[in-house]
Amino acid sequence: MKHKLKIIPLGGVGEIGKNMTVIEYGNDILIIDCGLIFPDEEMPGIDVVIPDMAYLEQNKDRIRGMCVTHGHEDHIGAIPFAMERFRCPILGTRFTNALIRHKLDEHHLKDVEVIDVDPGQAVTLGCFTVEFIKTGHSIAGAVALAVRTPIGTLIHTGDFKIDMTPIDGEPIDINRFAYYGSKGVLALLSDSTNVEHAGFTQSEKEIGKTFERVFTKAQGRVIVATFASNVYRIQQVADVAIEHGRVLCFQGRSMEQIVKYAQELGYLHIPSDKIVRVEHLKNIPDNMVCVMTTGSQGEPMSGLFRMANATHKLNVGAGDTVIISASAIPGNERGVARVINALYAKGADVVYDRMADVHVSGHACAGELRLMLGIVKPKFFIPVHGEARHLKMHADLAKEMGVAPERVFIAQNGSVIELTARKGVMNETVQAGSHMVDGLTSVEDVVLNDRKLLSVDGLVSAVIVLDTETGRLLAPVELYSRGFIYMRDNEPLISEASELVYETAKRFEGANKSDYPAIKSSVKNRLRSFLYDRTGRTPMILPIVIEI
Repeated sequence: MKHKLKIIPLGGVGEIGKNMTVIEYGNDILIIDCGLIFPDEEMPGIDVVIPDMAYLEQNKDRIRGMCVTHGHEDHIGAIPFAMERFRCPILGTRFTNALIRHKLDEHHLKDVEVIDVDPGQAVTLGCFTVEFIKTGHSIAGAVALAVRTPIGTLIHTGDFKIDMTPIDGEPIDINRFAYYGSKGVLALLSDSTNVEHAGFTQSEKEIGKTFERVFTKAQGRVIVATFASNVYRIQQVADVAIEHGRVLCFQGRSMEQIVKYAQELGYLHIPSDKIVRVEHLKNIPDNMVCVMTTGSQGEPMSGLFRMANATHKLNVGAGDTVIISASAIPGNERGVARVINALYAKGADVVYDRMADVHVSGHACAGELRLMLGIVKPKFFIPVHGEARHLKMHADLAKEMGVAPERVFIAQNGSVIELTARKGVMNETVQAGSHMVDGLTSVEDVVLNDRKLLSVDGLVSAVIVLDTETGRLLAPVELYSRGFIYMRDNEPLISEASELVYETAKRFEGANKSDYPAIKSSVKNRLRSFLYDRTGRTPMILPIVIEI
């Protein structure tokens, strides 16, 4: 072949989130998704983590477009950061694009081309023709992508599940996957998130029975916390609430914003007279109120967290019923438990996933993944959207379904999978990884390491005052401690440490500016050793030389 087809994941393999895949043929590049991941407790001060996009920046003239499978943060959250580095058309369904446009506006990014595409529609981007295929997920407007290339068709499932009774009445377009399977699919890239679970994922409609039961028993207000993006869940709760004579109040910035977009685009149908603002609830009996809020993951600034901790206009109390309609994302378990405990302490009745069916996943279980493999019948298989164990288990499942072992590729971020119509190899890599973002700026590993050190042992700064002309010490050394020790209770230690620094700096009297690094280095080493000997701790040492 004149050119080989390259598939390069820049995020989303070996991890849950930060999904981004590059498809490359000849002089054309297509990007699929551009997501972020939220920081863990080992990343103090970090707001979000995005893919390393250096490879795309280096090849930005070859990018023909970015196709987005759906509007979850782990698939669209890094788009503004990408558009600051390069520009290309962004294509997605109407609801997905509404969320993308909102993000671009927040980042004050103008003149970015965002193109609405309907499921079933195909678009041409360079040498690629991309068809958007209707799927099912926990957000409206989710699609898979069939990418027709010069050497064969790729199918990227995005996040999906096979729900034949979805709330919107439009199930996954199995026929279209079967069509491509009958024509021959070169490679399948498939969601691996739920591969550990046997069978099929429950239909979204199944949890409607739980909502009906809880609303029937509730005597006071019903407060439901769920993911703001799950429009289908919001519709189910709204339908049950209205059926029971309750009005709806939406709380949380993202919840209010998404409800607004979903109503405007026809994905959510709630009579306007059934939606009230929070300040009007005081005039409505509690048994006629349903509040929908963010905070199902225990986020400290979310609506539910503030309600549970009496810092919200709607504080939870005795007589309230709270439904947490989500399962805890790995890493969030402690935060969710804290909120549940706080709600119980306020006297509320709490219904959560360990007690009742209040949540169903948006991801396919092993049975659905087998079905997808059986329908598509790919020549090559690449599991995506999962941690290492998910990718390995999905790869094994593909082999069981008849995909030859040498045609199954478990990639890492940055791996380059080269395919021809007959064979595939994975030998090369490109630069990949993560960029940590704090506010509007990237944070390097060295900065993060400093933050970790500060969080553990604190900071000691030593201020040394020198004469500009002679280099002589003009004043005693001043020490300042933050997060290390309380200075008033440790005056002898501080006094001795100050004297040590003074003696160290005095050895360099008469030095010029070129000797300042040596002064600082010597002070650092001696003070660090002294403090470790006396306290068993190693704070960050920050010598400061002031010239007068």
